Amino acid sequence: MRKYLVGVNVPALRSHNAALVLDLLRTAGEAGISRLELAERTGLTPQAVSKITARLRAEGLAAEAGHRASTGGKPRTVLRLVPTAAYAVGVHLDRDELTTLLTDLSGTAVTLRRRPLDLGAGAGPVLDAVTAEVRALLDAVPPGGTVLGAGVAMPGPLDHRAGVPGRVTGFPEWDGQPVREELARRLGLPVVLDKDTNAAALGLALRPAAPGSFAYVHLGTGLGAGLVLGGAPLRGDRTGAGELGHQTVQLDGPPCGCGGRGCLEVLCLAAVARGELPEAARILGAGAANLVRLLDIDQVLLGGRVVLAAPDVFAEGVREVLTGLGLTAPVSVVTDTGAGTTAGAGAGTRGAGTRGAGTRGAGTRGAGTKGAGTRGAGTKGAGTTAGAGTEAAAESGTAADSGTTAAASGTGVGAPGAVAEGAVWLTLGPIFGQ
Repeated sequence: MRKYLVGVNVPALRSHNAALVLDLLRTAGEAGISRLELAERTGLTPQAVSKITARLRAEGLAAEAGHRASTGGKPRTVLRLVPTAAYAVGVHLDRDELTTLLTDLSGTAVTLRRRPLDLGAGAGPVLDAVTAEVRALLDAVPPGGTVLGAGVAMPGPLDHRAGVPGRVTGFPEWDGQPVREELARRLGLPVVLDKDTNAAALGLALRPAAPGSFAYVHLGTGLGAGLVLGGAPLRGDRTGAGELGHQTVQLDGPPCGCGGRGCLEVLCLAAVARGELPEAARILGAGAANLVRLLDIDQVLLGGRVVLAAPDVFAEGVREVLTGLGLTAPVSVVTDTGAGTTAGAGAGTRGAGTRGAGTRGAGTRGAGTKGAGTRGAGTKGAGTTAGAGTEAAAESGTAADSGTTAAASGTGVGAPGAVAEGAVWLTLGPIFGQ
């Protein structure tokens, strides 16, 4: 029997103004925030704030947490978000790995599961694996706890509104599969589907002190970008924005699995497969520079397993390209601290040296195998000298030999990665008016 509640059935969560207040409680963290500060920050009247916070407290979403001294008056009562009031699930469907994450209402990780995956096995077996992993994950929800839903992130292109993937490069069998509808049926939870890089960008945009506009450039088993402009993710009218990997940068270049030639992805991953990381960083920098020039963005954030295996190489390489073109956008690597994340080159548990070098190569099918439009060319061994190991071996504590493709399924609270964290916010974001 299911021991948890499902969905957003709390009346207070259906109010826009309540969402504004909740978001301020979220960003205030342990320090909390007073009713007067809430009124000042939201523009609502003190009376309206009092009514909203009373509802939030009655429904267990907020709690009073002591007093704070004030100038010229009595101490102000401080309110905090109650993180255990609800939970959410994030799923990262990568080409060779499945990561599932359970967080509380604040987005703090409760438990993490990771296992190998073959996206090419098709929708049936893959969704079976997702269903099993999420059900196991939900065992960590306390009895009576509310699960708001699951956010699922996977390679694009896909239709975010319809919840259906398109023709994923190298995996045409996913085209048109009703992923969102099928997972919602299996799990009995509301499900949101988005592109992996969009999910990561959303999560990054909701971090404290996030830049107003940035590009999250992800280099792992593929290459793509998540774009944030004016504090909001840019998906495009057909939700296809950010397909950076299939930007043509070399006419008559090597063929790509998308059907084009000379795509950024195939060139970059080929350099990784050869062990030429500085060259891969230079190619990645060319793509990042195009984004900066086209969109006038404030910052470039780098992530993905290939980048995280050599963060300094990629940060410096991309920065050098931008600087050489007279572009001043800062470049940093997104890294994790375990239960919450920060952006900074080499910081946290996922900096250089935290994995065994080359534990699984640059993606278990080999760096550049998708880019070349195959699943076999250069697999397993390709890229192992680049040290582009997966997060799985180091973060879940499993052992992996150089070039191997399998790592045991791991559980616990570790570093989930920007995409899995972002997937959670596909569900949590609307609760906070995002």
